[in-house]
Amino acid sequence: MGTKGRAIVGMDVDQLLGLLNRAFADEWLAYYQYWLGAKVAKGPMREGVFAELTQHAADELRHAGMLADRIIQLGGTPLLTPQDWYEATNCGYEIPADPYVETLLEQNIKGEQCAIEAYRQLMETTKEADPVTFNIALQILTDEVEHEEDLQALVEDIQLMKERRL
Repeated sequence: MGTKGRAIVGMDVDQLLGLLNRAFADEWLAYYQYWLGAKVAKGPMREGVFAELTQHAADELRHAGMLADRIIQLGGTPLLTPQDWYEATNCGYEIPADPYVETLLEQNIKGEQCAIEAYRQLMETTKEADPVTFNIALQILTDEVEHEEDLQALVEDIQLMKERRL
């Protein structure tokens, strides 16, 4: 833990650690949802959906690493078990029980929209109080906005493909 790095935080550090751990939980659950969804996906454009979900899974895992590093920098401990993730999550986890590509995409769009709001709130909370965390949240938010756009584009492509077949 960097004492000066912690000292420059202009808010309750324990509260900030709680927010960071909630985001950390979301990233791990999003990683698994994307990773597993890519494995079980069935339907039109399956290969494209697989590629997109696999890339998004890698991004979510990278985000979890960024958040874990920040938690540790502030003297905290990242949540240690999947059970802890379920208890702390902002956005939850949707089981990919229906492997149809459009269903998986809609589940993940919903997750991205929740993540966008969670990071917007984290940025609002830290904008004056912690520029380091603000910057991390901004980087992650940028990715989450791109993910939502990517997933919505795939849904549109699948719908256009279906319409052309009719």
